[in-house]
Amino acid sequence: MTMRIAVLGLGEAGAEIARDLAAAGADVRGYDPVVDPPAGVHPRSGDADAVRDAALVLSVTSAHDALPALEEALPALRPGTIWADLNTAAPAVKTALVDRLAGRDVPVVDVALMAPVPGRGLRTPMLVSGPAAARYAEILTGFGATVTVQPGPPGEAISRKLLRSVFYKGLAAAVVEAMTAAEAAGCASWLRGEISAELAGFDGHTIDRLITGTARHARRRADEMSAAAEQLDRLGVTPRIAAAARDLLIERRDQGTRP
Repeated sequence: MTMRIAVLGLGEAGAEIARDLAAAGADVRGYDPVVDPPAGVHPRSGDADAVRDAALVLSVTSAHDALPALEEALPALRPGTIWADLNTAAPAVKTALVDRLAGRDVPVVDVALMAPVPGRGLRTPMLVSGPAAARYAEILTGFGATVTVQPGPPGEAISRKLLRSVFYKGLAAAVVEAMTAAEAAGCASWLRGEISAELAGFDGHTIDRLITGTARHARRRADEMSAAAEQLDRLGVTPRIAAAARDLLIERRDQGTRP
């Protein structure tokens, strides 16, 4: 029997995943209030209409719309349907989905998309948790997806992605701020080379050095980042990352001086 899959939310990510599932042989129906389904995906008139005959629902709306999408679909959800939430929402949102479905035979799968979807579509690596995670992995891998099961309840997978995001997005913000200031100072090419060389040498020992060095040299580095924040101000660049680093170092410095 052909697997019937509903995709709620047909933006950049949802459209590519829905299209790839349909191309791989799934019977896909989709709904988005502002976007038409891609080729091969059957259009439906609403969330409830999309899920009424689906065995698997992929909610790819947004973190803000994760719960409203479930509310809209709830009257039409059949027992045994798997509700997979692919939104990058806080673990508490995933838990709220579970609570809303309590007493119904509709398990929630927490799906963390571990790379940008555009250009990858269904090949985007997925980390999944929840009681039906293994079943979800079986279904999606059958269509060519790469799915890793993370033991634990819904919220466990997205928690790991968000912890990783603290580093990745924080690093990106630091690079943007530093390069903006370097351009204002007329040394962007030099700083680009410095950043490239540092990142090329990153390994496990680098992480240990960053952690221990922050604690050991907090006083000196707090002064250094205070000066850096002042320099960015003079260059006309708001020192958001520099100021945050300064404040963290001051906190660690003060912790180290307490009796």
